[in-house]
Amino acid sequence: MTTVLREPRTVDDLEGAGEHRVYTTADLRRLGMTKRDIGRIVDGAALVRVHRGLYLAPDAPAPVVHAARTGGRVGCVSALLLAGVFVLTVRDVHLHYERGASPGRSTGVRHWERLARRPHPRAVVVHIIDALIQATNCQSPRAAVASLDSALHLGLIDDDDLDEIFARVAPRRRVLRRYLDGRAESGPESIVRMMAVLLGFRVEVQVRVRGVGRVDLVLDGWLVVECDSEQFHVGWPMQKKDRRRDLALAARGFVTMRPIAEDIMYNPDVVIAALIGLRDAHARTGRADGVPNSGRM
Repeated sequence: MTTVLREPRTVDDLEGAGEHRVYTTADLRRLGMTKRDIGRIVDGAALVRVHRGLYLAPDAPAPVVHAARTGGRVGCVSALLLAGVFVLTVRDVHLHYERGASPGRSTGVRHWERLARRPHPRAVVVHIIDALIQATNCQSPRAAVASLDSALHLGLIDDDDLDEIFARVAPRRRVLRRYLDGRAESGPESIVRMMAVLLGFRVEVQVRVRGVGRVDLVLDGWLVVECDSEQFHVGWPMQKKDRRRDLALAARGFVTMRPIAEDIMYNPDVVIAALIGLRDAHARTGRADGVPNSGRM
C-alpha cells in the first residue's frame, strides 16, 4: 500500500515556522503557491516581503524585519527581548552581521564578533548563547547579571551553557559569574541584590519566613527587600496584602524596604542611598547581627 504524503498548505506548515526565519519563493512554491498566489498574500499582509524572493511571517517583530532587510540577524539585548529575557534598557536595535557583510543603511548597534553557535541559514535571530555573550559585554555589570539570572530562571540556559558563555566574554566580565543566581524572579531583584553585595551586605535570596511567606531578599539577617512592580502590586487589595506582610515581618524583628522597579532600574542612586541609610542607622543602634526569633523556615 502506498502512502501519499500531503504537502503543507499554509505558511504555518513551513519548517521552522514561528522561529523568526526568512522563507524563499521556493519554500512557498512547495506549499503549492503560484507567483500570483504569493503576490496576493503579500498584498493582503499575510506575508512580508523583505527582499525579492525572501519573505517573513506577518507577525515578525520590527527588529526581525529590519535585520532581514539589511542582511543581518537580531542580536544582543534585542534578541534577549524576543526570547522573553529581562533587559534593563534597549535604545536601539542590536544587529549581528557576518564579517565581510555590507549592511548598507542599517541603523542601530552593530555586532561583528564570531558566533559561538552557528545559526540556521535562514534564522534572523542569533542563538540565545550568542545573545547572552554579546549582552554580557554590552550592558553594565548589574544589567548583565540581571539578564543572565533571567535566562537561568526561565530555563533557557544551564551551568554548562554558562561555561561556554564565560569562556567567550571579555576577561574583565568573567568575574560576574560568581554573582549569578537563577532563583531571582525578576530583573529588578537581581539588580538590588548586586547593589547590596557591592555595599557589603550578606544577601539571602527567596527566603521563606514563617507566617509571612517568601520574600525576595534578606540582607544581614534583618533587612527585607521586596522589589515591587506595578504589574503585581497594583490596586488597594494588593497594597493591603503587602502592608500586612510588612506588619508580620516587623513583628518578627525585620525592617522592610520596598523600592519600586522604576527606581531600581532608572534611579539606582536613590535605592543605594536608602540601603546605605538603613545600614548605617542599624549599625548605630549597636545591635548584634541577625534577628532573634526571626521565625524563618
